[in-house]
Amino acid sequence: MGSLSIWHWIVVIAVVLLLFGRGKISDLMGDVAQGIKAFKKGMQDDEKTAEKPEPMKSIDHNAGQPTAARSDIGSKAV
Repeated sequence: MGSLSIWHWIVVIAVVLLLFGRGKISDLMGDVAQGIKAFKKGMQDDEKTAEKPEPMKSIDHNAGQPTAARSDIGSKAV
């Protein structure tokens, strides 16, 4: 009683085909395949983004006019 015979599986498959039809099942499988492809593409895009290091940003301290001591800022000794 606990095991399913081949006849049980045939009946289950026949009922599924009758309920959903052949077209709906193939459409569903196509949608699943597209989802898997999109997931893999997204994972590859993430890896490519992670591999590209961001360019180092630097600040040129000597650019522009030489800075003079600012007298407009009050100084408080703490």
